[in-house]
Amino acid sequence: MKVDGVDKFLAGVEKWTSEKSTKPDFGARVFKISHDEKGDRLTWVRVTGGKIATKDVILGDQKANQLRIYNGTKFTVAQEVTAGGICAIPGLTGTHPGQGLGGETDAAIPAIQPVLNYAVDSKDNEIHICLDALRELEDEDPQLHVSWSEHLQEIRIQIMGEIQLEILQQILLDRFHLDIGFGEGSILYKETINQAVEGVGHFEPLRHYAEVHLLMQPAPRGSGLTFDANCSLEVLGKNWQNQVLSNLGAKEHLGVLTGSPITDMKITLVGGRASIVHSVGGDFREATWRAVRQGLMMLKERNECQLLEPWYRFRLEVGQDQIGRAMSDIQRMSGQFDTPDTGVDQTTLTGVAPVSEMQGYIQEVRAYTHGQGELECVIDGYRPCHNADDVIATKDYHPVSDLENTPGSVFCAHGAGYPVQWEDVPEAAHVEYTYSRDEFMKMTNK
Repeated sequence: MKVDGVDKFLAGVEKWTSEKSTKPDFGARVFKISHDEKGDRLTWVRVTGGKIATKDVILGDQKANQLRIYNGTKFTVAQEVTAGGICAIPGLTGTHPGQGLGGETDAAIPAIQPVLNYAVDSKDNEIHICLDALRELEDEDPQLHVSWSEHLQEIRIQIMGEIQLEILQQILLDRFHLDIGFGEGSILYKETINQAVEGVGHFEPLRHYAEVHLLMQPAPRGSGLTFDANCSLEVLGKNWQNQVLSNLGAKEHLGVLTGSPITDMKITLVGGRASIVHSVGGDFREATWRAVRQGLMMLKERNECQLLEPWYRFRLEVGQDQIGRAMSDIQRMSGQFDTPDTGVDQTTLTGVAPVSEMQGYIQEVRAYTHGQGELECVIDGYRPCHNADDVIATKDYHPVSDLENTPGSVFCAHGAGYPVQWEDVPEAAHVEYTYSRDEFMKMTNK
């Protein structure tokens, strides 16, 4: 660079910008997680208000034992960092990019979510070493979702596409010296519900007791899962209610159509029962998870569960003589498009289409336009699956056989626990249902 105009540029910045005002109370936002050469976890923060000093308590009971100011790979230790400053804090756990500390709020959840699922081929590497490396990368970038199946002894990752996959493969090789591969990518489906239901879970082996009633309601598309409680403290104590809400958010709940994650629903604790003598926290974990699955099975029987798939919003530019081919392709993919915008030489087509159908379409575009066409795709969220019956049949998922996510309950009689299938739980439940079938219909039709 010739460094011409730098002084004028800086003068312009000084003239046309103003310094952001800061609050006197401490606030900071986490913007990165990394690990140093010794493997120590570093939480990088930008101080947005007040100051942070060594030994300050900043998250729960965790203290900032050291404040590092980095310059490349080297750092100096500071005693305090004021508003506007950046530092790295070693040793903190439970932090993540976008998290607010002190008086600072959390950043917005990223709008783009992974839509593809890949199995990891560890090749000649120890599978658990690969898992540890991927977990470390997941800690640094929450957009990388890593899951481990103990039953299948398999690692799966959720990412956006093949380019991200190549980058991940190179990072694993350069940083961890792991040469791994990936299986063929599959679409990351999700499941939701179309009608409200009250799910019931009961867990009562000998000397244990918990029953949980959950109202499960459909929510707007893209809203994810929300949890709430609307239960009298006289019915279920505050401690037990907190246990239920905590356990709802403690795992990824799977649907009963294909075993895909559930989304877009509100789950509310509306009833339950505990035993003064026998109930412990783990009992409510079991009852809560079983209640979710039992409610989903009730809706599956009524054909009120729905499979969702990711859709692309696309912008396709082709020659005027090729627009007919492009429109025919989009219709074949079960997509939708707006009225074509015709220019001098090129015609632009915009619309939406399922990721499963449009994946790899860029190669076709390049072929029939002889390299002149352009296709841009961005994730447009989840919509009802265009070929749900085919996907469900291919997945061949049996929810009752999924013992890690069982919809059944455990009751006790004559001093011994016995299993009760999900369809028999309503009659065996110890607590009466809070809502009737007609009330569920009214909730759904609001």
